[in-house]
Amino acid sequence: MDNVAPDQARAALDAAERARQQVAEEVGLPRWYWWGMAGGWLALGAIGELGPQWLTIAATVAFGIGHSTVASRLLDGRRRTDRLQVSAAVAGRRTPIVVIGMLLGLVALTVGAALALNADGAHHPTIWAAVLIAAIIGFGGPEMLRTLRHWVHA
Repeated sequence: MDNVAPDQARAALDAAERARQQVAEEVGLPRWYWWGMAGGWLALGAIGELGPQWLTIAATVAFGIGHSTVASRLLDGRRRTDRLQVSAAVAGRRTPIVVIGMLLGLVALTVGAALALNADGAHHPTIWAAVLIAAIIGFGGPEMLRTLRHWVHA
């Protein structure tokens, strides 16, 4: 066996850590997850605006159950594609907390946008607020998650 010099060992360890970080940065949720979330957001906005209160409550509960069922499999952030699955240590154990925090922030943004649109006299402010947030989720969900994960070192 060849002896490895300390500087060679350090270089090898640094290269391995850079590779691990590169893979961790690629971890996220599949694109279909974000578009499904956007579609659900639109549906809830339309039901909330146009439907009776009982239907809004039932749809919200159904959306929550459906999302938690799907998210329970995906929320660890380890499966960006069907071909990539990394350990939780590489993916970061804070990813579920980041996603939940992001969703709570999007709910607050939806409510704020609907209130602002309503105060401005817009017709169907709930639907328009849902359209705005659904576009943000569908087009920007992966990027938002990646940025938030970076900010909290997840």
